[in-house]
Amino acid sequence: MAVSTGTKKTHDFKAHLVWDGNLGDGTSTYKGYGRKYRVQIEGKPDLPGSADPVFRGDSDRYNPEDLFVASISSCHLLTYLALCPRHKISVVAYEDNAIGTLVLSPDGGGRFESVTLRPTVTIAAGGDEKRALDLHDTAHDLCFIAASVSVPVLHEPQIRVAQASKPAQISTETESRA
Repeated sequence: MAVSTGTKKTHDFKAHLVWDGNLGDGTSTYKGYGRKYRVQIEGKPDLPGSADPVFRGDSDRYNPEDLFVASISSCHLLTYLALCPRHKISVVAYEDNAIGTLVLSPDGGGRFESVTLRPTVTIAAGGDEKRALDLHDTAHDLCFIAASVSVPVLHEPQIRVAQASKPAQISTETESRA
């Protein structure tokens, strides 16, 4: 929801988190509780979460580290796509193989050392490859999530150009039926 306060325009985003991991004794022991939780956002399906299996979580659920990397990657994607039409770049496909490197500390904490985005972008035939590549720098600068995190966010984009489609051949022959 957009809120204007003077010259400042803000948006508030709300999430409700519910822990589903009480196996009967709460957190009485480290091994005795589950790591399952649900993220609930009004009007959207629940997002099932857990810790990573390394931290006694469930591998079939999203973990905060997955979502952190996915959040940065998806914000870059959406920012990039918004820029492309303004610069006459027609994107026909986009995939990213993003990776975040988490370094654990001896006290049980840790932090991401870096997040690297590796988008492969296919632009329409005749598109400006250099401009398409350069727009990743602009997208990085404008991405809300990348601008909000302290970890370095790197990007290593690749640009591909789609093959020009051949015009369909029109047959002038008439089929004969026996």
